[in-house]
Amino acid sequence: MTDSHFTRRTLLRYGTYGAGAAALAGTAASWDRLTGADIPGRDDGSLVVATLGPAYGPEAISTLTEGFRKVHPDIKLRINAVQAVDWSDFFAKILTQIAAGTAPDLVYVATEGVQLFAQRLGVPLDRWVKRDAAQLKEYFADVHPSLVESMMYEGHLYQLPVEFNAADMYLNRQVLRRAGADFPAPDWTRNDFTTLLRAMKRSSGSQFTPYFWTNRLWGGVVPWLFNNGTNLLAESKAPGGAWLWDSFYPAAERRGRGGGFRWTTPQATDDRVEEAYDYLASLIHENLCTRPEGGNGQNLVGVFSTGRVGVTPAGGFWAGGLHLAGMKADAYDVQYFPRWRTQRMQFGAAGYALLRTSEKQDEAWEFIKYAARKDTLTALFDTNQTTPARRSLLTAGRYKETGPAHWPAFYGTLDKFPDTGPIPAPPQVAEVTEVLLKHTGTALASPRSVRPALRRMQSDLEKAMEREV
Repeated sequence: MTDSHFTRRTLLRYGTYGAGAAALAGTAASWDRLTGADIPGRDDGSLVVATLGPAYGPEAISTLTEGFRKVHPDIKLRINAVQAVDWSDFFAKILTQIAAGTAPDLVYVATEGVQLFAQRLGVPLDRWVKRDAAQLKEYFADVHPSLVESMMYEGHLYQLPVEFNAADMYLNRQVLRRAGADFPAPDWTRNDFTTLLRAMKRSSGSQFTPYFWTNRLWGGVVPWLFNNGTNLLAESKAPGGAWLWDSFYPAAERRGRGGGFRWTTPQATDDRVEEAYDYLASLIHENLCTRPEGGNGQNLVGVFSTGRVGVTPAGGFWAGGLHLAGMKADAYDVQYFPRWRTQRMQFGAAGYALLRTSEKQDEAWEFIKYAARKDTLTALFDTNQTTPARRSLLTAGRYKETGPAHWPAFYGTLDKFPDTGPIPAPPQVAEVTEVLLKHTGTALASPRSVRPALRRMQSDLEKAMEREV
């Protein structure tokens, strides 16, 4: 999951969704214009599904369309792979399509956009889920309730999660051997983590970086906030949701569940938030980690695979990425994020959102169900380019070629740590992300920058969260 910003020009164009534009406009400088491939074209009666281009190439599109045609030969399907840099660029292009009257019926939406789409663009799936409850029992029994809850908004379900990625710690085994260090235990602590980084630094050259992280909403500072028992925004649960939990999950698994997450009051000046930033600042001061860098981490594969980086946070998607880069399955491994006050971890998930503008809502629901089927996800995610939402798909056979040896950690972040939750992504997520990235860079620029930068972050977050979307 990657993060960026929306543009004033793009968002000011969406007509009836102008309130959302006013809230999100002005959060970035520019976006590439839409290409011809991004525009669905004339209406040929097809059910139109928009996906993120880099994630869904020709083979994935063929898998989805051919499989769906066999199940529903009466429904014409067209999948448009929108070419975008990241999720926010993708969302901006979808909003432009809506304004132009060429809106898709379904949009593939990650956690970063779940509440934005739910509040202004999406259709709750409740009535179809209730109608097809018998058919869906097998699906929900195979999917962790935390993933489902992350797709809810104010008591309603807007997506069926098909994939997710939690921020675990990847470790280069060559670097571990060089440092004379053992592979960490599942319950390792922040102090253990620091000790390991120091051992890696002592045993490596000047061009080596023990810990590399990317400045973004997913996998940046946020995991350190989570394991220190805090968050960027005050977190609570919306009421409701019993209609789903009582129907599909046993009492033990539905305990504490609600109608979706609420992220409200900014708390950047909270003592525990400052503690997390001070800790990262101390690692930078000791040359144990990088200063916050932007981007989505794509440049990291090369330096990690060649042993120039020892540890980095990443999700199940990296198993496929490292394999494609030529890294052997036994050359790296993965462990849970280290414990601080807690060992709560963060994740981002994704699924298909149904747009209110769609005139093919029943057909769209059939695609949503099809896309969440076990056989569909087996074929679609065969290269381990993500973590399937279905627990049963994570098997030793899946990771035999790509690794890592401790692959159970991917779903274990949910099963073993039930308080693990989604990244904080309210409807104002674009501005929240903009503020987080900007002030994180400033806070960690020098040892004495943390407190004043967090005060400015708090002020900007308050302004962002006061705006309606």
